[in-house]
Amino acid sequence: MEARVLKSTGSWYVVETLTGEVINARLRGKLKQSGLRLTNPIAAGDRVTLKNQKDEEGNHVIEDILPRTNYVSRKSTNLSKEMQILAANIDQLFIIVTLKDPKTHPLFIDRFLVAAESFRIPVTLLFNKVDLYTKVEADLYKTLSEMYERIGYPCYQIQSTDKNSVEFLKKLMQGKQVMLGGNSGVGKSSIVNALDASVQLKTGEISAAHQQGKHTTTFAEMHKLSFGAYVIDTPGIRSFGLVDLEKEHLGHYFPEIRAAMENCRFNNCMHLNEPGCGVVKAVADGVISSQRYAHYKAILEEEDNDPYRRSKF
Repeated sequence: MEARVLKSTGSWYVVETLTGEVINARLRGKLKQSGLRLTNPIAAGDRVTLKNQKDEEGNHVIEDILPRTNYVSRKSTNLSKEMQILAANIDQLFIIVTLKDPKTHPLFIDRFLVAAESFRIPVTLLFNKVDLYTKVEADLYKTLSEMYERIGYPCYQIQSTDKNSVEFLKKLMQGKQVMLGGNSGVGKSSIVNALDASVQLKTGEISAAHQQGKHTTTFAEMHKLSFGAYVIDTPGIRSFGLVDLEKEHLGHYFPEIRAAMENCRFNNCMHLNEPGCGVVKAVADGVISSQRYAHYKAILEEEDNDPYRRSKF
C-alpha cells in the first residue's frame, strides 16, 4: 500500500494513503538510501510503501521509500558530513524573507537558492511583514526584488496576518506539493493559517535579544489544504550549511553565472582570477550583481569545518 508522509517524529510517521486515510506508521529496520549519509531516513513529502500486514503490536509498518524526484537538505551539524532532508518531492519552493523582525541575510537566501537549483526546483521569494517597512526596507525590497527577478526568481510582498494578502498564493499552489522555507520567525506558520482557516498552527514571537524567531515547528510537517494543495511547513533555519556540493559545479547553480560562463576562455574556469573569464567581465559590466558574485565566492571558499552560522558579509 502506497502513502505519502505528512510528518516525521523520529521512528513514528504520520502518513496519508492513496484513499485519503491518515494513519500512524512505524519504521522497522533500516532503509537503503543510495549512499546518502542522512540523519533522517524519511522526510515530509516522501512517498513510501506500507506492509500489507500490521506488526505484532497492531501497527502499520513502512516497508520501503519510493524514489525521490528531488529534496532540499542542509548540513545536520557544523562539523558533520551528514545531512538532514528538510522536505522531499517538492513541486515549488517558497522562501520566506523578512527585512525586519528578523532580518533575513541575503547570503542565507543565496545558499537556499543554490540548494534548490541543484535539483531545478522552482523558487518564489515571498517578502513578509511589509506592514513593518520603513523607507529603508522599502528601498531594500526594490533593490533585492529587481536583482532576483532579473535572474528568474519571482518576488512578492505579503503580510501573513492579512489573509487577503496571500490569497493569490492559492492559485500558485493548487494541485502542488510545496515547501515553505526560511529563518525562524519569518511567518511560515502564519502563512499556512492565513491560507486555510481550518489549519491553525502555533506561531511564535521574536526574541528581542537576538531578533530571531523562537522555534514553533519542531519537525517538518505537510498539511493538506482545502483548495487542493499540500504545504510543507519546515522548522525555522538559523543556518544553512550545504553538503555534498562539488565546488567546480557551483557556478551552474547561479543562473546568471551559468549563462555568463559560456563566454569563459577555459572550460574549467572557476570564475575567480582566470584570464578571459566571462563571469568576471559580466560582474565588471554590471550584468551580474556584485553581491551575488560575492556570495558565490563565499560559498566557494567555505571549508567543511566552517561554522555556517555567521554571515561573512
